Amino acid sequence: MSVVQPADVDPAAVDFAVVGTWMDEQGLPAGEFENVTALGGGTQNIMLHFRRGAREYVLRRGPKHLRSKSNEVIRREARLLTALGGADVRAPRVIAACPDESVLGAVFYLMEPVDGFNPQNDLPDLYAGDPEVRRRMGLSAVEAIARLGALDYQALGLSDYGKPEGFLERQVPRWLGELESYSMNEGYPGPDIPGVELVGEWLDRNRPAQWTPGILHGDCHLANMLFSYDSPQVAAMVDWEMSTIGDPLLDLGWQIATRPEPGTVSAALLGALGQVGGLPTPEEMVAHYGQYSERDLDAVPWYTVLACFKLGIVVEGTHARAFAGKASKQVGDFLHAVTLELFERARRLME
Repeated sequence: MSVVQPADVDPAAVDFAVVGTWMDEQGLPAGEFENVTALGGGTQNIMLHFRRGAREYVLRRGPKHLRSKSNEVIRREARLLTALGGADVRAPRVIAACPDESVLGAVFYLMEPVDGFNPQNDLPDLYAGDPEVRRRMGLSAVEAIARLGALDYQALGLSDYGKPEGFLERQVPRWLGELESYSMNEGYPGPDIPGVELVGEWLDRNRPAQWTPGILHGDCHLANMLFSYDSPQVAAMVDWEMSTIGDPLLDLGWQIATRPEPGTVSAALLGALGQVGGLPTPEEMVAHYGQYSERDLDAVPWYTVLACFKLGIVVEGTHARAFAGKASKQVGDFLHAVTLELFERARRLME
């Protein structure tokens, strides 16, 4: 078989002869690989769009240089998305998955392409020219996570997908431990983040006593969603690497914490959308979530503080790696500024 390899993907990362043989074994349409196009880039997971046997596919696998958990991450993603295949939730549909890393050298799966745009990279005229469309866009994102959190994960066969027991209790020590681990990066002087301990202590003191487990996307900011071109609706939530069984209200807090506000540093993460704003207010987001969920929403500010705390520590990791030459200094400095902004937002919410 023949295939034109995209210029920005190393041929060694995806052997299409192997993929073709495996697809034949799955009973998928045979034929030549056509229109192979790389999606995304950098050191992130590899995604390739292609056509074979009159059908379109997207192949997803870990980066060329696999990290220690890359295969397990992709294996979990494929399992979750397969389970969600028949559910009323906005997610890519898995066609077939190969959890055996020995086949291609990495776990991979095939999914149906999603017709949509990523607001981090593009803002079509429909959205750019009408703040009401952008408000409805934000509400659709809220609905998407509410519907996800309302699913019966046990009925979907996902009882062992996470460890909900003690989920909220683990959050502060888990992420403080992650922050401490960054000192392993040579040259990193340690975190210069005002309020880390203060926010952590507040979270532990005010932690909700009762909550209901559900599916958590884990990183549901707008840049991890694709939107329809012709209507302000989520086409699919993507990048499920941080998904688990936990408290779905953290997804709502995450969306509020990452809501781009024009003029802030973090707004730059969403390009043109971050500049023009027009998204629903946090109050509107909470009210809209309540239309699709029976959860008690009184503690949403607590979940928003937790989201600021967790995400701030996550992005500080790039700042730490930049000191060791493992990431761009410019990107590291920018993300450190995002971290400071997130912790400032957390402190305001605590008042």
